[in-house]
Order: sequence, then structure tokens, then C-alpha cells
Amino acid sequence: MSHSLKRVFLLSFFDRVEEHKNSTNVLIDNKRAACEATRHLIEEGCRRIVHITATPKRNVYMDRLAGYKQALAEHRIKYKEEYLIVSNLSQEAGAEAAEKILNIHPLPDGVFAANDNCAVGCMMALKKAGVGIPQDIAFVGFNNDPVATIVEPNLTTVNYSGYQIGEIAARNMISHLKGMPLDSTNSIILKSELIIRASSKRSDYSK
Repeated sequence: MSHSLKRVFLLSFFDRVEEHKNSTNVLIDNKRAACEATRHLIEEGCRRIVHITATPKRNVYMDRLAGYKQALAEHRIKYKEEYLIVSNLSQEAGAEAAEKILNIHPLPDGVFAANDNCAVGCMMALKKAGVGIPQDIAFVGFNNDPVATIVEPNLTTVNYSGYQIGEIAARNMISHLKGMPLDSTNSIILKSELIIRASSKRSDYSK
């Protein structure tokens, strides 16, 4: 085989993307979605909002943290390190986050969690401790997992189609393997939406 023959492989990343010169990325605008989620809590009267996230090394969690900070800045609310809880985002980690929240004074009045499982674990532990959801602490999660409609109150969350993200990433890769040229700098941004449920509607308790 001639050493002058060079073959370029295209990588296809979805959701959790990496910087690579030959890649296509399929994802949602995590920063915008997180900003909208945090803004919703602020509009519901929250001012002391905790953000529960994973180690912010992945684009997903970096962008969601950035969106959280952006919403705070837009409403002139100071970002506080004590309101940032880093965990593995499991339900168990949510319960551990609840213990930390209960030790913050004054008590936070809102929580934006980077996934639904962690949000649910935190909600359940706080309810067990006598905290009212959402009248004392309002909650927003992320992913719209099935658990969001099982927990009481139902969880406000960011919805997006993980299936569609995977489908588009697979379609791009198959097209590349068939020899079709693809734009190696292309990012495909899919739609997400905030689904508002009872866990964040503090305004219902102020009427």
C-alpha cells in the first residue's frame, strides 16, 4: 500500500461531544436549556437556587452550569459557590445533596439538577425531612425521564429526544461509511423544551 494514500475517518459524537478536527456533533443547546430552566425558577420567586451537577469536565455539564450562571446574572443574582453541589447525579447522590441543602442557611428556595434521577432523590429526601415541594423549595430537573411523572409532585424538567439524537448520529456515520462526503465541522443542534409541572410552581401557593 502506498504511504501517500491518506484516509480520513469522521467521528460522530452525540450529546457528550469532544473537540476533534474530523467530527460531527449532534446535541441540544444545553446552555440555553439550563438558562431557561433557571430563569423559570427565578420567575417563580426563587432567589437562592442550588445547582446539582456532575464534575464539569464534559460539555453537557459545563454548558448547563454556564446556563445556570447566565440566568442568575440576567436577574442580578450573585452566584455562590456554596449553591453548587457536584455529585455523580444518582438518586443516592440526590439524597446526599439534600443533607447539604438542609445545612445551608437560609434554606435555598430552588434547585436545578442536571438530571431527573438526582432531582428525584433530592426531592424525596427533603420531603422526608419536612420540606414542602414546591412551596419551600421548587425543583427543575433535566432529561424528562419516566421517573419525572411518577414522583409527587411531578417534576418540571427539560425534554429532548435522546432517540432522535442517536438516530441522526447513526445516520451520519452510515452515510460516511458509504463514502458520502460530510462536513467535518458540522454541529447539529436539536430542539429542547422546558416542561413545567407541579414541582416548580410556587406561584400556585402565593395566590
